[in-house]
Amino acid sequence: MYALLDRAFRIVMKKGNLRVTAPSGRLYSYGDAAGNPVAIRISSETAARRIAVDPDLALGEAYMDGTLTIESGGVYDLLALLLQNAGRVEDYPRIARWMYALRVAAKRLHQHNTVGKAKANVAHHYDLNGALYDLFLDRDRQYSCAYFESPESSLEEAQLAKKRHLAAKLGIKPGMKVLDIGSGWGGLGLYLAEACGAEVTGVTLSEEQHKLSNERAGQRGIADRVRFRLLDYRNLNERFDRIVSVGMFEHVGVGHYKEFFAKCRALLADDGIAVLHSINRSDGPGATSAWIKKYVFPGGYIPALSEVLPHLERQGLYVTDIEILRLHYAHTLREWARRFADHRERARELYDERFCRMWEFYLAASEAAFRFAGMNNFQIQFTKNQHVLPMTRGYIAEQENGLRAEEQKRPRFKSISAE
Repeated sequence: MYALLDRAFRIVMKKGNLRVTAPSGRLYSYGDAAGNPVAIRISSETAARRIAVDPDLALGEAYMDGTLTIESGGVYDLLALLLQNAGRVEDYPRIARWMYALRVAAKRLHQHNTVGKAKANVAHHYDLNGALYDLFLDRDRQYSCAYFESPESSLEEAQLAKKRHLAAKLGIKPGMKVLDIGSGWGGLGLYLAEACGAEVTGVTLSEEQHKLSNERAGQRGIADRVRFRLLDYRNLNERFDRIVSVGMFEHVGVGHYKEFFAKCRALLADDGIAVLHSINRSDGPGATSAWIKKYVFPGGYIPALSEVLPHLERQGLYVTDIEILRLHYAHTLREWARRFADHRERARELYDERFCRMWEFYLAASEAAFRFAGMNNFQIQFTKNQHVLPMTRGYIAEQENGLRAEEQKRPRFKSISAE
């Protein structure tokens, strides 16, 4: 019955202008009528009931199967409006809070990422048709938070700035051995080899990424200095001067954090430096969205700093720098969503309409979460020896300036097609 969802909307909606056409055809209004209206239609009593009981899962499913359609505004407008009213668990209706509590209790089970399971989880998302990613990513296929040095930066400029910023924090000298855990399509590893003169080893569990990243290294003539391996980082047994990991830690799982940092300590040289770049939940430990877990990132989890830092401490690692990137991922996702919308018909040819609606919901929900639900990114720099870095952060800007100068001399450092 729609009455259950009506009650939920009346609890949640305090501000804004939401209009809902119920399965009966009756129009309901929620909020204080401020701002442009977002109008939706729910065509199924079953969908209305499921959204009321478990919105975290059922809202996205209703959008995917077309039982929830948007008649005014867009899917991002709907999700942004809902999260501005209920961005915290405390704002949820009681039954939704219960469902969330159950997911928190079961999260270690859901994130038990053994070596074999981790590879299957990666394949679910990263081994999709590579043409899909070319529709919305930058030309370097950077699939993580960009670094917008100014609001006017293009996506390509911001992704290049992200690589530069990470390289500066790593303080790489020519000939150093660098490990990239979760190396994606190779863009960061290629940059570190070309811009910094590093000897790079990248590891990924995605067969598609592994194949393409090595092809790119060969095309650039640096395959002797950049090697990408289809390997779980847990199976490495070498020492590296520098370790970097971007956008991979979200796939580790809370039950494996001790294992992750113990391995980083074993792999890192005594005078080495590591930088971990990950999404962060600023409101403390929680649970992965049920919809995201089912359709997008099985086995994934966004950590809170309070879940990460104790493991660094227990491994005897020094945290030497923490930077929080606020809203950078929201800007990144906005650009991805715009580009995906521009190429939606091509995505539909690659997959189908349901897939396109799933991907739209994924990008929109992610952006809304970064704007209104406390998600951001952290970059944690850590070492085994606190004497290996300068005493102030000025060296980061100095390194970035040097890398910019090098990029100007050799334009090929700018994002290059992964084709």
